[in-house]
Amino acid sequence: MAEKKQVPLRLNQQLYDALCSWAEDDFRSLNGQIEYLLTECVRQRKKNGKYVSENLDEPPKLDIH
Repeated sequence: MAEKKQVPLRLNQQLYDALCSWAEDDFRSLNGQIEYLLTECVRQRKKNGKYVSENLDEPPKLDIH
């Protein structure tokens, strides 16, 4: 099995809350959800041969109510 690396990650509260809620909906830990989402993004990039978003340097705009 491949070794897993630890990466410190800082998230704003709104993104953290959204990810926690999403992880709970998918029955995953927050760490597991983040790893899943990153894996899917990398898979999509490899499939399309380009980045998923053209504005990767901009923070995501979340519409959470």
